[in-house]
Amino acid sequence: MSLEKASLALNRLESHIENHSISNPKISKGDIAWHIDHSLKIINAVVISTQKSDPNTFKNNFSFLGKLFFTLGFFPRGKAKAPKYVTPPEVVLKEDLISQLQEAKTNINSIAALDKNAYFKHPLFGHVNKKRIYTFLVLHTTHHLKIMEDIMKK
Repeated sequence: MSLEKASLALNRLESHIENHSISNPKISKGDIAWHIDHSLKIINAVVISTQKSDPNTFKNNFSFLGKLFFTLGFFPRGKAKAPKYVTPPEVVLKEDLISQLQEAKTNINSIAALDKNAYFKHPLFGHVNKKRIYTFLVLHTTHHLKIMEDIMKK
């Protein structure tokens, strides 16, 4: 995957901001704003963590689950719980979404300059290095975009 695909996913997130207050409890506990906020928090946290990582401590320990989901090209619904640091607040403000979106656009553009062994530590997948970051971000964002589209169907 590439910067281009990650940018397209960000643009799709941005297009949902206008519908931020729409919810459908049959599909998800979170409204559209929750899914946008969570997706942006993930993008920003992943890039910042990767920027701060020490490439010399990278371990090629990408898990079987990671390989499976990356090969399948999707994450199953309802199987994982978001860590607290990427869980949206009770009320998500439109202004906060716009601010985080701008930060995410800057952050994804910085990935290309990272060392090939810059990485972030995923709780299920192990170390995810630069080569796999775009794929992770696109798969995760697309997962939440699909949920948002289902919420919109009502």
